[in-house]
Amino acid sequence: MSTASLFVTSAGVGLAIAAPVGPMGMLCIRRTLTGGPRAGLAIGFGIATGDAVYGLIAALGLVGISQFMLAYDRPLHLLAGLFLLYLGVRTLLQKAPADAANGNGNNDGNGKLAQVGRAGALRAYAGSLLLTLTNPQTVIMFAALFTTLAPRGAFSSSIALTTVGGVFCGSIAWWCFLVTVVSLARHAIGSKLRVAIDRIVGITLAAFGIVEIRRAL
Repeated sequence: MSTASLFVTSAGVGLAIAAPVGPMGMLCIRRTLTGGPRAGLAIGFGIATGDAVYGLIAALGLVGISQFMLAYDRPLHLLAGLFLLYLGVRTLLQKAPADAANGNGNNDGNGKLAQVGRAGALRAYAGSLLLTLTNPQTVIMFAALFTTLAPRGAFSSSIALTTVGGVFCGSIAWWCFLVTVVSLARHAIGSKLRVAIDRIVGITLAAFGIVEIRRAL
């Protein structure tokens, strides 16, 4: 398998891994609705970066780090569960903006939907990165991926980096697509539907949090 075909195949795998809508997808959708595309993309880049970190650990054979992370699997699941539960409860308790309650769907009082600033985007990126890193079993997934994709008898650092880069690009492509779709729909969503989406996202995040906590116990 050539480097180009390996990259394309890995990108397809990254796209397939990112596409199912789980807790991070719900979080990305909500942050895009409330903070604009910059916030949504920050979430996506944080997730993809976390996957890339674990991918590199698996690809470069950093056994000590991967064993350490897997040894603390339960505490990490507990941390992720508590964080997801917190995000879910906060989303459920958050009140709709006054201008949205008036039915115009604007968040800044000037006829425009609110946009998150650079600091907010950095916080979103850091939060999604840390949340992604609380799932050390991703190392196992990438180790299996590299074993499947890498040419037999020719596994090297360059092949590992190509695979990780492909997975990262495939993941980012999905998050960019998702954020674009949600951003286009964002201006057409009324206040009532936005409140309903917040409720659905809050309940979903809290449910995922409870599942993670149970896995840790």
